[in-house]
Amino acid sequence: MNGQRARAYKRVIATLDDLGPAKLLPSEQACIRDAADTLLFSGELAADPSARAAVAELEALCEHLVESGRWTARRASELADDVWACGPAAAMMDALAA
Repeated sequence: MNGQRARAYKRVIATLDDLGPAKLLPSEQACIRDAADTLLFSGELAADPSARAAVAELEALCEHLVESGRWTARRASELADDVWACGPAAAMMDALAA
């Protein structure tokens, strides 16, 4: 884990604290938290099937939130980006860009 991943995790938790109770069911909040937790502690996505499954569940949830009209596509995309940034892939991309 690094500082960027930790900051992304804080953004996810802030979203859950701010919007969760009003805009998300408890099971949806749990899905988001699980994906962020799993990615934060994952070392490598290719070798971590639980992280890949958590991301797939999150993507399905975001799609459902948009299709049902409960969230805008932009808001769902921001959340998905923040959760994705909790994982090792974001750190690898940053390292490649440097």
